[in-house]
Amino acid sequence: MPMITFSHLPAARFPFARFALACALFTLALVSARAGAQTSAPAAQAVAMVSELSNIPAPVLGAKAWMTLDANSGQVIAAQNPDEPVEPASLTKLMSAYVVFEALEGGRLALDQKVHVSEKAWKTEGSRMFISPNTEVSVDELLQGLIVQSGNDATVALAEAVAGSESAFAAMMNEQAARMGLKHTHFTNSTGLPDPDHMTTVEDLANLARELVSRFPQYMHYYSQREFTYNKIKQSNRNRLLWADDTVDGLKTGHTQSAGYCLVSTALRDGRRVVAVLVGSTSDAARTENSLKLLNWSFKNFDTVRLLAPGQAAVQARVWEGEADAVGLGVDGALWVTVPRGRADALQSVAHYTQPLLAPLAKGDAMGTLQVSLGDKTLKTVPLQVEAAVAEAGFFGRLVDKVRLLFQ
Repeated sequence: MPMITFSHLPAARFPFARFALACALFTLALVSARAGAQTSAPAAQAVAMVSELSNIPAPVLGAKAWMTLDANSGQVIAAQNPDEPVEPASLTKLMSAYVVFEALEGGRLALDQKVHVSEKAWKTEGSRMFISPNTEVSVDELLQGLIVQSGNDATVALAEAVAGSESAFAAMMNEQAARMGLKHTHFTNSTGLPDPDHMTTVEDLANLARELVSRFPQYMHYYSQREFTYNKIKQSNRNRLLWADDTVDGLKTGHTQSAGYCLVSTALRDGRRVVAVLVGSTSDAARTENSLKLLNWSFKNFDTVRLLAPGQAAVQARVWEGEADAVGLGVDGALWVTVPRGRADALQSVAHYTQPLLAPLAKGDAMGTLQVSLGDKTLKTVPLQVEAAVAEAGFFGRLVDKVRLLFQ
């Protein structure tokens, strides 16, 4: 693990003869500075593609755009045309399923709940589960129809069950996309049927896939299911990687004439998950072969290491005017970082936080950032937060620290 250093703003100095006025001004300044630090900490972000730090060339793939992302760290390993607008086709159903999973989590749906199949759902064109109109089908069966068979009829039936109409469901999809920060994504329907305003990017799709597998692992079995039989019709999962590699457990295929052949795939190997997004391939075989090539290249040439466990402090910071003299500053959850293979020992981490830290401090208060770099490249900058609450000291304890601060 790399050594974590820290930087801070030094305490101010004041003439002792102006002690009373100085204390008042100093305390006011500290409170203002601390409040500002707590509200201005930047969100976690990946600054550079990991492949930029490697001499190993990225694979040459026959696709319009692609991206590979480490799901543990959230870092982009490599990409081609990551921000180019693309038609998602049935990759749209990743978000459709996400919204349905949220409804299940919130108790607004249940897996054994029966859903009425409308004429609209039944008539939806494209791939089908072959549900019949004016019948009742369970949410569990419809989810298999949506995910395994990519059934547009099943998707619309679920959309209507969640939101009342497909248009209202599409609005929910867009609201969720905004919450995820998918800035280049807009949905007009739940299925991915072509529409000029129905667009996304491979970067947004990769982040959506990562969020889905991390938040809803209990539903991942749908994505690794190879076939599903409904109404005496057996259909196979279109993700051929499920047969080619046992570590692949999802996620979703897509195809229209205008979008080409698309695939969001993911594999879990030795506790590490990688997500690969590929759109605009020329055939089913090409998207399968290229996606597996991308997954294998990502696993073989890059490592993901855990720098901090959940609750582990990155640095011990001095606390003033508190019942404790120090507090740990850490990150939200574990901190994972992806690097070119064999270069983990070269990682450098620097904690930046404002000093002095003035009690009281609440657990979770934002207190600066932790910057992780490899050479001159910043890989991640994540918010630092207080690991344990520190109560304010009594009057005399605070007074002693005020005096000490004057001569720092």
